[in-house]
Amino acid sequence: MDQFWFYFKLGLDHVLDINAYDHVLFFIALTVPYTFANWKKILWLVTMFTLGHTVSLILATYGVVSVRSSLVECLIPITIFITAVFNIFTAGKGAKNEKFGLTFFTTLFFGLIHGLGFSTYFKQIVASSSNKIIPLLEFALGIEASQIIVVLIVLILGFLIQSVFRFNKRDWIMVTSSIVVGFVIPMLIDSCAFN
Repeated sequence: MDQFWFYFKLGLDHVLDINAYDHVLFFIALTVPYTFANWKKILWLVTMFTLGHTVSLILATYGVVSVRSSLVECLIPITIFITAVFNIFTAGKGAKNEKFGLTFFTTLFFGLIHGLGFSTYFKQIVASSSNKIIPLLEFALGIEASQIIVVLIVLILGFLIQSVFRFNKRDWIMVTSSIVVGFVIPMLIDSCAFN
């Protein structure tokens, strides 16, 4: 049970770490167009991201995939930027009722990229373990739980701002996504600058 809590907490801390807020920014941008009425779709999106994140960790841990960390560190803010800018251009058009469309596959792909960003550190942690799958799954549960926490906070804030303060949904999406873009531009400059 101690091992479960160690890896579960590692997953929680990985997403909710105040010093590494790329996951939080991504999930703010991913969630902001939706409301509680779209909870099933949001849950699927969160799970698709976790699935991608976990698959890339498995592939990296077992040495199937190896990507330069500088490339991954550049791609992560690009995924956040694309998601936020997409929101800005589609704000006010409403959440689509697609089951598995572009948003789901994009989220899965972005999860793969984000997972690669943590793979080197994770490989070091599980290097001495004979069974690496169980820690990976325990870590994935922590990731999923923390992402749901972020999603709930965004949905609650969206509900309060739109219903109590009468903020227009389109404006809520535009302003929040623009704030995310403002946070991610310095990350892009820092991580994608070629020397």
